Amino acid sequence: MTDTTTVDPDALLAEILLTPEGKADPYSRYAAIREHSAAYRTSIGFVVVGRFDDCQWVLRDARFGKGDVDSVAVWERYGITEAEWVEHFSDFNRRTTSMLGLDPPDHTRLRRLVAKAFTPKTVEQLRPDIERLTSRMLDEFRGAVVVDVIPELALRLPIAVISEMLGVPESYWPALQPLVRAATATLEINPSLDQLEAGARAARGIAECFEGLIAERREHPTEDLLSQLIHVEELGDQLNHDELIATVILLFGAGFETTTNLIGNGLLALLEHPVELQRLRDDRLLLGTAVEELLRWDSPVQIDGRMAYEDLDVHGVAVKAGEQVVTLLGAANRDPRTFVEPDRFDIGRGAAQLMSFGAGIHFCLGAPLARAEGRVVFDQLLDRFPVIEPAWGDERPRFRDSIVLRGLESLPVHLA
Repeated sequence: MTDTTTVDPDALLAEILLTPEGKADPYSRYAAIREHSAAYRTSIGFVVVGRFDDCQWVLRDARFGKGDVDSVAVWERYGITEAEWVEHFSDFNRRTTSMLGLDPPDHTRLRRLVAKAFTPKTVEQLRPDIERLTSRMLDEFRGAVVVDVIPELALRLPIAVISEMLGVPESYWPALQPLVRAATATLEINPSLDQLEAGARAARGIAECFEGLIAERREHPTEDLLSQLIHVEELGDQLNHDELIATVILLFGAGFETTTNLIGNGLLALLEHPVELQRLRDDRLLLGTAVEELLRWDSPVQIDGRMAYEDLDVHGVAVKAGEQVVTLLGAANRDPRTFVEPDRFDIGRGAAQLMSFGAGIHFCLGAPLARAEGRVVFDQLLDRFPVIEPAWGDERPRFRDSIVLRGLESLPVHLA
């Protein structure tokens, strides 16, 4: 057991955020931070919590929220002028017009417009489409000796599914996917100026793509979700044009990032635990609990945060109104106060609650869709391929240079 009296939580958090070793294995470091104290203030000011109940509280309590973006603090932090910020990064204002960055009542209004498309009942009706798209992609693996699952399946499938829902033509996918990837880098806790600049360029490119598609749908509406949102925008009282663009971008990006990471991280976990992989192969009734355990074990989203709206005491740490509290979702998913033997991988665990999709009013809208895609993918992989083995040699697959969104750069596997 770690001697918590000698733990330096700042050093451990820096390793998680900044080093390849910390990104490869954040969980031992999370555990040390979590057990060191229920809450602590970092050297750069924000407060961190990592226990399950505390993360739930911060994300659910109305005394915390998304807050207004303090632009002055942002440009001063990067050593640039206000004029430079406005010139290069004005596109980030779109984030504050998407539900991701809003509090009620605006958050409630925007979420209500799209929530019906992502209910468990609606997603279940999409299952035949998910199965068809998965089968088509797995057909392409026939005869292949080694397949890199990340670009060939984990990325392609969720993009295909959310594109069909929104009505984004396949011809748009190659351009949009890398742009969304670049834009999501700005969600990191402390993105570099280079990441911000790349994200700003990507945001402009994404907006241009969707502006063109929206113009087409205005002339020729269909039954897709995009056409429905355009109709709402044209009515003029529930959705303005900036909100329309921001909502579509958010749905497209969130619609594939979490599922991509679930498929990649999940398959890696199964391959590193071959007994559990065989257990799932032998008993497909475990698919539901297996996907939950994959989400708990190596969550696609690791960190979230809120701004305090009033002065609060967080386990003895004084938090003033306007200060940020960061929740370590990956640490909460391994909290022994909530999960029995949390560092044991068990596809039959059937955990009642997870932090993998956040909590409260910003609980991930696409959670039912990600779960459904995960169940279909792992079911079909096991049906199609009696042999699924690692093909990466001695060096474990590398995780992307990200921690808020945790996912692999590549995952080469041998299929037979």
